[in-house]
Amino acid sequence: MLKRRVIMVIAILRGQQSPLVDVKPRRKPQIVMSVAWSPIKTQKQDTIMTKFLFGDGSKESIIEIPQGQLYLVRPLSPKGYSELIFKDAAATIRRTGQEFQYQLVIQRAYEEGEEELLAEEDGEDGISENLGTEKDEKTFLLDQGLHFRSEIREGGEKVLAWRDLSGDPGDLFEFVCDASVPAGEVATFEMVAMKCQYERKYRKPNENAREEDLKQFSFTEQPIPSANPVASPALKASAKSNLVKAKEVTNTSPSDKQVAPSHSSKSSKALVREATPTMAPPSAVHPVGTEILAKETAELHLFDFESGAFILQDRSVSATVSEIGTWQYWMQITGEEREWLGQPVVADINPVFNFEYLSFIFNHYTEDGSAYSWLLRFKTQEMEERFQQGLMQALWEQLNETKWRKAKEDDRQYVLDAFEDLTIEDTTNQGEEEEDVEEVEDGGQRSEHYDSDESEDDVVTRDDDGNVNSQLAVGYKHDRSFVVRGSKIGVFRHTPNNNLEFSTNISKVETPNGKLFSPKKVMLHAEDTNMILQNENDPHSLYRMDLEYGKVVDEWKVHDDIPVNTFAPEKKFSQMTGEQTFLGLSRNALYRIDPRVSGNKLVDSELKQYVSKNDFSAAATTEKGYIAVASNKGDIRMFDRLGINAKTHIPALGEPIIGLDVSADGRWVLATCRTYLLLIDALQKEGKNEGKLGFEKAFAKDSKPQPRRLGLQPSHVAQFQHETKSALSFTPARFNTGLDDKETSIITATGPFIITWNMKKVMAGRKDPYTIKRYAEEVKADDFKYGSDKNVIVALPNEVNMVAKQSFKKPTRDSIATPARVGGGGGGGRNSGRLSSRLGRDEIVNSPY
Repeated sequence: MLKRRVIMVIAILRGQQSPLVDVKPRRKPQIVMSVAWSPIKTQKQDTIMTKFLFGDGSKESIIEIPQGQLYLVRPLSPKGYSELIFKDAAATIRRTGQEFQYQLVIQRAYEEGEEELLAEEDGEDGISENLGTEKDEKTFLLDQGLHFRSEIREGGEKVLAWRDLSGDPGDLFEFVCDASVPAGEVATFEMVAMKCQYERKYRKPNENAREEDLKQFSFTEQPIPSANPVASPALKASAKSNLVKAKEVTNTSPSDKQVAPSHSSKSSKALVREATPTMAPPSAVHPVGTEILAKETAELHLFDFESGAFILQDRSVSATVSEIGTWQYWMQITGEEREWLGQPVVADINPVFNFEYLSFIFNHYTEDGSAYSWLLRFKTQEMEERFQQGLMQALWEQLNETKWRKAKEDDRQYVLDAFEDLTIEDTTNQGEEEEDVEEVEDGGQRSEHYDSDESEDDVVTRDDDGNVNSQLAVGYKHDRSFVVRGSKIGVFRHTPNNNLEFSTNISKVETPNGKLFSPKKVMLHAEDTNMILQNENDPHSLYRMDLEYGKVVDEWKVHDDIPVNTFAPEKKFSQMTGEQTFLGLSRNALYRIDPRVSGNKLVDSELKQYVSKNDFSAAATTEKGYIAVASNKGDIRMFDRLGINAKTHIPALGEPIIGLDVSADGRWVLATCRTYLLLIDALQKEGKNEGKLGFEKAFAKDSKPQPRRLGLQPSHVAQFQHETKSALSFTPARFNTGLDDKETSIITATGPFIITWNMKKVMAGRKDPYTIKRYAEEVKADDFKYGSDKNVIVALPNEVNMVAKQSFKKPTRDSIATPARVGGGGGGGRNSGRLSSRLGRDEIVNSPY
C-alpha cells in the first residue's frame, strides 16, 4: 500500500491527475469528484497543474477533502490511546496572510440543524460565540516539522497524518477519509502539502520545484498507527521503545537523529527522507583576550528547530569569558576537536541560568542575522556559579562601562538574582489555582465596518506620504482610542461587543501658529477632553489639543532652560478627572507642570534637579500619586512626592529602561528594557518598615526587593528571529488597568508578536507564564482596553484592531510561524469570510486607518 501511495504521488507530480475542490462546508458536504488530467508525462503538464491549484491567489482555499473524521492518536501516552476530535469534518489547505505560508485546516461539518442546536447550548453555558471557533476547526502551519504524510491501508482506508507538535512525543493527528473520497484526491492533497512546505522552506513559488526537491517533504519513516484504540502488542512495544528514545533526545548527537527507512518490503521503494537537525554554524574568529573572567568545563547542547529539543553536540567543552578591549568582552566555547562558537557578550545573548538543572541557556547570533539557542550543562553548582559570576560581570561592565568591583555587594547580588530562571518549575498549592483558558481564535471580533463583499480595490491602507501608525492612547473616561499617524490622529470608538469602529480623523496636527508637526508623545488629559502633545523639534514646549474641536488651542512654554523629555499624569487615573497638573522629566530633573500659572508652566517649588546626569527616560504614578522614575542607565527611583530625595533606589542591571508602569496600589513596578521586562515587588516584608511600600519608606540595605526578570525563553527568541530576521525590541509594557480592577496581566510586543504575561502564573513560578499572537506586520503600539484584561487594542503600521486575549496561543513552532489574519483569526466556521479592520474609501476622512 505504501508503494501504491508513492507511485500515485509521483504520478501527480508529473501532472497525471489533479482534483480541484474549493468549498467551505457549513453543513455536511457532498463529495466533489476529481478532475481528470491528460496522462502525458511532461514538465509542461506539471506546471499547468500547479498553476491550476495555486494560481488564483484571491481564493483562500487551495484544495479540500470534504469528508472524514479527525482523531488524536497517542500511542505513547497514558492519557488514552486515541480520541475522536471531529466526527464529521473537512480537510483544507489554505493560504495565510503571509506569502509562502500555508495552513492545514480541519473544519468540523454539521448535520442539518446540529449547528443551531449547539449554538443554543453554548449560549446557555455562557460561551461567547466570538470565541467559539476552536471547537469548530483546528489549524496547523504546513511545515516540515509536522511530518505530514498519507497512507492507503489494506481494505482501502485512506489516512492523512501529522505530528501534534504541542503534545507528547509520538502524538499524531489522523484524518481518516470517508470511503467515498477517491484515492487520487488524497494523493493530490499530499502533493499540494509538499509544495506548500517547499514554498515555506525556500521562500519562493513552487512552479520550478523538481521532483528531487520535493522528496525531502515525503515522510515514510514508519507506518501510521491506527486510530483504532486496540493496539497490537508489537505496536505497544514499538511505542515504548520510541518513548525511551524521546526522553533521551537531549543526550542524542546529531548523527544519531537520522531516521532509518522502514524494512517493510511494501515501502522499500518509497521516498525516504532523513531528518535534518539544526546544524551549528561556523565559529567566529576568536579575538585576543587580555583577562579571563571565567573558564569552566560543561556539556554543549544546541536547540533543534525541527524537534523542539536541545541536542547534545559535545560532551566536554571549555566555556571562557574574557575581556578583549575597553568595555568589550567575548565568550568562546571550544571542544577538543573544534571551535564551536564565539560571540561578544551583549544583552542580546538573553542569558538564563537554572541551578536546579545546572544549565545556562543563551542566544547566539551570526553575521547574517541568524539566531541559535545553546545550552551549557555544568557538572556542579559551584562551576555554574563561577561561570555566572564571570559572565554577568562582563555583561554588567559592558552595559555600564564601570568596573564590577566598584558596585556595592548587594547591588551585585541583585544583578545575579535577576538573571536566574525564576519560572522553571511549576509551583502547586500556592493560592487559588488558575483555570487554563482554552486557546481560541477571535474570528468574531472585527470592525463594525466589516463587509464580506468588499474588494481589495475598495480598501485604502496606506498614506501617499508614507506615514504609518506610531502611537496609541486608550481612553479611560470615554470608550475611545486615538492612533497617531504622522501629523494625523485617528479616533476609534469601542463598541459594546468589543470591536473598534472608526469615528473620525483629525487630519492636521499643527501649532496655534499653523505649523504642521508629528507628535512625538501624546497623553489624554482632563476627562479625556484634551490631549497633550509633544513636538520633537521644540523640547521646551507642550501643546494642548481640544478633542471636541480636533485642533491645538494652547502652547505651553515649560521652561527656558529645562527641556521636557517625557511626561506622565499626576496620578494613575488623573485623566478621568479634571486634574490640570502633571509631571515632567528632563534628563536630570523631575518637576510638576501646571498650565494655569502665568508664564513658564514649570512649578519651581516642586522641582527636583540632580547635579549628575541621571538620564531619566520614563515615569509612572500610582493611584495615590506616588512616583516611579527610570533611566537609560537602567536604575529606578521611588518617590512619595515631588521635590525630595527618592525613598528607594533600585540598582541598574545595565540595559536602558524604555518604559515604566506601576500598579494602582503601588505594589508592583514594571520596567521595560529592549530584551526583557523587570517586575519588582515594592512591598516590604520584614524589618521595621514591614508592610510599607518602597515609595513610602526606604528598603533596608540588606533587603532590596528581588527582581523578577520576565524574558522569553531563549529557544523562543531564536525561533522569533529565525522567522523575522529581527532582534527583540519590546514596546513599553503595561498592566491591565481599571479603577476597581486588580492587575492580572501584562502586555507588550516585539516585531510582529504581541506577548501577554499572566501575573498569577508569574507569581506561582509557572514555566509557561506567557502567550503570544503573531501578525504579518510589525506591531507599532498595544494596550489593554480600559477596565478589562480580556481585550487588547493593537496598532499595526496601517491597521488598528481589537483582539480577544483568549485568542493568544502558547508559543509553539506553529503559533510563532503563523501570522493572524487582522480582524479575525478563525476563518471558516460561523464567521467565515474575509475579515478585516481596514476601512473602505467612503469610511475614511482624509487618511486611512
